[in-house]
Amino acid sequence: MNLNRKNLAGLFCCLAIMAVGFSAHGNVALYFNLAGLLIVVGGTAGATLLSYPIARLKIVIAVLLRSYRTPLKRPEDIVEILVDLSVKSRLNGQLSLQEDEAETSIYFLRRALGFLVDGIPVQHIRESLGTEMYFFRLRREESERILLSISHLLPSFGLAGSVVGLIGMLGGVGDTVTILATVPVALTSTLYGVVLSSFFFVPFANLVRERTEQELVLQKIIVEGIIAIENEVDPRILERRLQSFLTPSARQVKLVSLERIRERFQINLRAVDFQPQEAVVPVRPAVERPSSPQPR
Repeated sequence: MNLNRKNLAGLFCCLAIMAVGFSAHGNVALYFNLAGLLIVVGGTAGATLLSYPIARLKIVIAVLLRSYRTPLKRPEDIVEILVDLSVKSRLNGQLSLQEDEAETSIYFLRRALGFLVDGIPVQHIRESLGTEMYFFRLRREESERILLSISHLLPSFGLAGSVVGLIGMLGGVGDTVTILATVPVALTSTLYGVVLSSFFFVPFANLVRERTEQELVLQKIIVEGIIAIENEVDPRILERRLQSFLTPSARQVKLVSLERIRERFQINLRAVDFQPQEAVVPVRPAVERPSSPQPR
């Protein structure tokens, strides 16, 4: 999920409240100390580089940027796309979906349509897409774990900065200038560690987890929709089935209408063409039983 206007408005309000709290006692310059900031940031960055390769850290940054910048499709939009693809497949055949494979901007849907167009069996499609979802979750959980580990390192190095400041203060007992120079280092280091951890990296990890769960729901909808298209499920039945993934408030989407089908594919349809086919039960002809012999 990307930050919308409501999120940004709430964020600015919270920042304003924090700023008022910090400036309530007058001298805001007391909260800025370069030595304490260098100890916290430098120590955390060094420990992170010792723990993870740079290539992996670049992936974490890319995931964060994508989570904030790229809006996520709504589940109801995915349902509508799959129902339209089902209609098109039923009218023009599954090979006609090759055009949509090239046009869609959703990578997972593009992969699923590729399997469908290539005629891969249903079982193999489910296994391949399931494997991709599994490793997608693993990669995102690793990014979340890295962010959480950084959030745990920050308060630790804030405490280290406080110890450094206390050592300098004890070493300068009797010297007022030394004490005044080292006390801010001891206090602001802890402040920087806690604020950077709780206000930035813990929310970053929560964002990655929330985004991952939302994308997995979309992927599950796509898997069920693609398999239903392969099995030639009626579009109306498919829409009802996929709406089970949606919240009750998002299920107010109208069923597949003939008007929408005509507009999208520019064809003439009859209402009977999209009625679910009922199973026909064969009726066996009655067999004449031999009459029982009459008693003499």
